[in-house]
Amino acid sequence: MYRTAPLLKRPRWWTELPLIAVVYALYSAGRLLVRGGVEPAVDHGLAILDLEKTFRINFEHPLNRLFTDHPAIGIPADFAYASLHYLLTPAILVWLFKRRPAEYRLQRSWLMISTLIGLIGFTLLPTCPPRLLDSGYGFVDTMAQYASYGWWGGEASAPRGLGGMTNQYAAMPSLHVGWALWCGVVLWRQGRTAWAKAAGVVYPLAITLVVMGTANHYFLDAVAGAAVMIAGLLLAKPALRLVDRLKSRPTGAGRGETAGTPANVSAGCETSAGTALPRAAASGTAAGDGRPGAPQRPHEADASDFIPRQPAHGTAGDSRTGGTAAAAR
Repeated sequence: MYRTAPLLKRPRWWTELPLIAVVYALYSAGRLLVRGGVEPAVDHGLAILDLEKTFRINFEHPLNRLFTDHPAIGIPADFAYASLHYLLTPAILVWLFKRRPAEYRLQRSWLMISTLIGLIGFTLLPTCPPRLLDSGYGFVDTMAQYASYGWWGGEASAPRGLGGMTNQYAAMPSLHVGWALWCGVVLWRQGRTAWAKAAGVVYPLAITLVVMGTANHYFLDAVAGAAVMIAGLLLAKPALRLVDRLKSRPTGAGRGETAGTPANVSAGCETSAGTALPRAAASGTAAGDGRPGAPQRPHEADASDFIPRQPAHGTAGDSRTGGTAAAAR
């Protein structure tokens, strides 16, 4: 029997949930372990800010002033920054699992690969966010300003008293923007209503404004977050093909069955490649002498099995035959 490729199976929650938990644990642990020094992080942050000022793309300055001057904008922005990142992303992942199982595996892989790439960025380039720079650079930490309205304290979006469990210098790239972009693309491509598609456009744009207005990220952090998601998307399909190829590799026993092992036929008999079936006895008689139930004996070729070859017209054989006929006449 030939081996066939396994059919695509619906993802199972008892395999998906541990996989996602492991990737997120690696991401969280990596953020905590890769802290680095404060001075290099501040230097990287200032270098990014100088680069933005050179090209006049430091959009975080006017947005931060807008958010700090108007609590009606700054407070909802802080709530969005502290919650949607951790609520909407898993909600869409669960929705894909239940309603779009054919797309789930690719989208899940895209999200996880991008997250791990982002962790590499945190490792190589620890960056001080604008809110932690000296006040002379013109930034105000809105989450510290409006801390009395929410559950967070003065240390990013962590609940009060748990700020030490976060790495505040993991700002480059911005995975708030990256995950929001993933959500937006999924809503745009998989949503069936105009509202879903509109949310797919509005949500990543709104989060980009929020991370800059709250002084948690530079504009280039947001750009890097989008770049990380693009890289993850390009790597997702090759990674899935590699996993499928590894899963489909035959085991040692499987290779033995397909690489020259005699094929099983009825009654447990075995044949090997190139072995011909025994020819039946001449004149319609079975090789077992025609007796019912008699064992079949292999037939040995004799002279009667060979058919004489007829000579072609116009050869020497034709001339000899013609001469004999003329003599007879």
